[in-house]
Amino acid sequence: MTAVVTRFDFRAPGADPATRRELFARALDQAAYAEEHGHAALMLSEHHGSDDGYLPSPIPVAAAMAARTSTISIAVSALLLNLYDPVRVAEEIAVLDHLSGGRVTYTIGLGYRREEYDAFGRPWATRGRDIETAVRVLQQAWTGEPFEHDGRTVRVTPTPYSQPHPVLFYGGGSPAAAKRAARLGLHFQPQDADRALKDLYVEECRALGREPGMAMMPPRGPANVFCAEDPDAFWARFGHHLLADAQGYQAWRSSNGSGGGQVTSFVRDDSSSVAEMRAAGVYVVLTPDVLVSRCRSREIRLITCHPLCGGLPPEPSWESLRLISEVVAPALG
Repeated sequence: MTAVVTRFDFRAPGADPATRRELFARALDQAAYAEEHGHAALMLSEHHGSDDGYLPSPIPVAAAMAARTSTISIAVSALLLNLYDPVRVAEEIAVLDHLSGGRVTYTIGLGYRREEYDAFGRPWATRGRDIETAVRVLQQAWTGEPFEHDGRTVRVTPTPYSQPHPVLFYGGGSPAAAKRAARLGLHFQPQDADRALKDLYVEECRALGREPGMAMMPPRGPANVFCAEDPDAFWARFGHHLLADAQGYQAWRSSNGSGGGQVTSFVRDDSSSVAEMRAAGVYVVLTPDVLVSRCRSREIRLITCHPLCGGLPPEPSWESLRLISEVVAPALG
């Protein structure tokens, strides 16, 4: 069966405050709708200082979605841990774990934009070592016992609802990321469907004497799926929203050259026009029948809805979500 997930990043170029307020309100309504219609998960992303309003604070949004739902998994992917005080975020995650009944999972990410580190006054050169230290602080904090951190004794209460702690993945698209996930005792979520990364993670875990965790590989296929009765009309009227989303990631990849980091975003579309984008197939807009057919042929193994993509207005945002949830998903059983 093809799973359906719905993700939100709130990127909306040029949106005024009223429009942004509507996007957040719509996201909460759509989160509840996704749960009602059997979606596997809600996904939230994180980036900072983006002109288009990309979500910088996934934890409060996850809390709001947890309050509107009761069973669906909520994935923060990725949490840029180096940009947080690890003791403070350990408290926030522990409280949200109780509020959500253990439904919020986290993929910890190093990040690939040096300007984000600069904005928070965090060192770029030592980011790999720093994130390992931060993960270990989280793990110690969630025991509820006092421990030494930065020359002082700290204690975090309450301990999480989930024991020993919420589900944690480490994300990344490099051998170093696979080894770090193993070293920290975390599950692994590579951005690339590269079997060698999974094998390296498993080998490294066993070399360290621990049983491998989950390695959640991304399925091959389009990164964002939309459904419309008339795809031509969708592309003509709303394709610029999808293009703005893709070009936001393009700009980060281009500007990252001086930063020295490895860009590991899963969205990789270098189109410069809506026509190019439509041909590239990273973002697809399909009729219900075509989407069902592509899922049955296993060409699409995961339907990733992105109903607010690039600031999409209420329609076709809701139309796409409803067609996928009420027509496509039932047809796939």
